[in-house]
Amino acid sequence: MIKRIIILLLVLSSSVTAQSQVIKNLDTLDVWKLIDKVFIDHNLDNYSLRLFSNYKVKQFRIKNEDNFKSRYIPNNKFGLGFGFASSKLLIDIAFNLKTNKENITKRFDMQGTTILGKKNYVNFYVQTYRGFNVRNNFDEPFVFRDDIKSVTVGFNVLHTIPDIEFSYSMLKAGVDHLDRKLYITGGFGAFGFYDYFSAGDNILEDPNGEYFNTQAHVKRYNSSAIGILAGVMSVFKLPHDLTASCNIMPGMGIMYKHVTLEQGIYRPSKPMIYKMDYTFALGYNTQRYYLSLIYGGGVYSTDLGYQNNYRFNLTKAKIAIGYKIGSGKRTYYYK
Repeated sequence: MIKRIIILLLVLSSSVTAQSQVIKNLDTLDVWKLIDKVFIDHNLDNYSLRLFSNYKVKQFRIKNEDNFKSRYIPNNKFGLGFGFASSKLLIDIAFNLKTNKENITKRFDMQGTTILGKKNYVNFYVQTYRGFNVRNNFDEPFVFRDDIKSVTVGFNVLHTIPDIEFSYSMLKAGVDHLDRKLYITGGFGAFGFYDYFSAGDNILEDPNGEYFNTQAHVKRYNSSAIGILAGVMSVFKLPHDLTASCNIMPGMGIMYKHVTLEQGIYRPSKPMIYKMDYTFALGYNTQRYYLSLIYGGGVYSTDLGYQNNYRFNLTKAKIAIGYKIGSGKRTYYYK
């Protein structure tokens, strides 16, 4: 099991989004046939080269009942990259832009989606950050602190009731396969994640305790959660070679939380976690070129106890321009 997880993480870290298929009787197929069936597109017209700019960030916030807020925002959120795509595989390689030379956030940020079989939409993320801008809505100055670090690892799985009749990989790769104006599906699923942050001493810039109580002066926070979700996924075929899509997945779950203060520890008594994941996309597709714009993320909120609330946001955005290297004829792919 551990070996399989390691292999999976290595594959995902290459930012590979593959159109997975239901494969029966795997024992009767050799490795090369399996690779050919799942990953290899033999139609050259479906291949394209891609240039893109992306934005990925995890930020978090602590807020109390008096509406005082302290926010933690990393630097170096943007990247540039290149890749290639087909109807079965999309590989993008990104390079983070370190526009801020002095206050650098050290980071690893991987987010991706895939469709497994005909009914399972899977979203995953692995994020590690060190170095945050600390901002607030009270009188303390904004500072950059390189002692604050954050780790988040999680997944969402949505099992749809009807089959998923479209592929986001193919939409992002500029391959046409929509034969009607609206596709919509929904279902139920599960999510889970591990979330952690810590600081050298107190994470708040509130040295005299004027704005927050003692229990908000967190030095280390550990949490694990599991829960259920529901979701709706849709794709719209628009005039003038445009395509739009929208996903909404709210959920709720149970969370184990452990808080370490400068002096003492405590476990928040309210275990509930609430979340909302979303994705919006717009694509433009011609015979030679395509353009795709994707924006999405998630908002997760839970109670820290003692009238304090903790929330973290995962956000990603990408704009990509693709050039089709085949014959230039419009290609159609039907399932």
